[in-house]
Amino acid sequence: MREITKGKKYRHFKGDIITVICLAKDSETLKEQVVYEHNNQIWVRDKEMFLSRVDKEKYPNIKQTYRFEEI
Repeated sequence: MREITKGKKYRHFKGDIITVICLAKDSETLKEQVVYEHNNQIWVRDKEMFLSRVDKEKYPNIKQTYRFEEI
């Protein structure tokens, strides 16, 4: 199972570099969330989506396997 590490940098499959700030839980659904910084803004994404594979049908020319990969 892939893990997400606080403070590490990850590359989005479209090339952007982000830094994971922490993991959190949604207070309503209790779903795990990844809190990260990109371009001096704070973003949140479902952990499941963060760890998901790139949709090769939608993006056939992308070589990266996962949506975000640690660098």
